[in-house]
Amino acid sequence: MAYEANWAPLSPYSTGIRGRCPRCGQGHLFNGFLTLRPNCEVCGLDYSFADPADGPAFFVICFACVPSVAFAVWIEVMFQPPFWVHFLISLPVLIITCVLPLRPLKGWLVNSQYFYKAEQGRLDKGPANPPAGDRRSGD
Repeated sequence: MAYEANWAPLSPYSTGIRGRCPRCGQGHLFNGFLTLRPNCEVCGLDYSFADPADGPAFFVICFACVPSVAFAVWIEVMFQPPFWVHFLISLPVLIITCVLPLRPLKGWLVNSQYFYKAEQGRLDKGPANPPAGDRRSGD
């Protein structure tokens, strides 16, 4: 833990959106488009703590995909264009708004997990029968 104290805390927004290491801000977070690296090549931070799960996809679906599909439906209802118009307009809008934000969002979520020391919840199972002096009344 003393090794962790040597690093100044970095904003998850600035490091995450750029896909950088949450500890040093220099190393890369990704191998490819969305695959997390096993560790940082600069400071050696193990990225096994990171589990953004479906968070990036959820945010993109809620805030990007729904408006993009609504835009495509609006074009269809208002103008009833041929299929190729949707291919030239709606498809690029969907790709830009739905695929491109995934990487920065995933980086931000991973860096936020590190910054806020988020981890999986656990139940605190105390002793089944605490000593008489430790029992708390309903005050």
